[in-house]
Amino acid sequence: MRIRDLPSPNQDDRPAGQAIDMLVLHYTGMESGQAAIDRLRDPLAAVSSHYVVEEDGTVFRLVEEERRAWHAGISHWRGASGLNGRSIGIEIVNPGHEFGYRPFPALQMAAVCDLCLDILARHPIAARDVVAHSDVAPDRKEDPGELFDWQGLAANGVGLWPGNAAPQAKGDAIELLGAIGYRTDLPLPVLLRAFQRHWRPSRVDGQLDGATLRRLRTVAAAAG
Repeated sequence: MRIRDLPSPNQDDRPAGQAIDMLVLHYTGMESGQAAIDRLRDPLAAVSSHYVVEEDGTVFRLVEEERRAWHAGISHWRGASGLNGRSIGIEIVNPGHEFGYRPFPALQMAAVCDLCLDILARHPIAARDVVAHSDVAPDRKEDPGELFDWQGLAANGVGLWPGNAAPQAKGDAIELLGAIGYRTDLPLPVLLRAFQRHWRPSRVDGQLDGATLRRLRTVAAAAG
């Protein structure tokens, strides 16, 4: 896989001794890939990511993996916060919900998968810790959203997607969300929408219907 380097100044040292144990996937949410790259390299914007994947599958590296990129913002997962220090961030070019959200092209998804597999080969990142920006910031973010092919990625060894016949965990919705990794001090509908965007994308309404509860139980069992 060919990677083009476009260094961003928006980076700093990771905390001493901190392992890289999370992978956070985003969409750019801007009108073009170039606009997103320009912003991620703008020192006044103070945001960046390690990689950007264009719709044609071109991969750009903005920050070296051993450095901290500024991609997740205020974020929480499995009891940890401030996740930039322990994660790698990938921005995937898509206009997002604000500018005409659309499916992710096959070439782009193939490049995302190859890039993720390369990263997973270098770092001890568990399947349950390959997450969406909306998973780690459910009250602020929607990306990469319900059109992103998490199931296809998992079928190729990236992330968690248990089958419907997998074992199910016990507990109420908040307990199950916490077992998966979500913070539990936000309104239940906010957390459920984030969960549905990732693991039940056919219904993103924040409601705890029977199918969403069953899916929660299945994912919680697999994440444990």
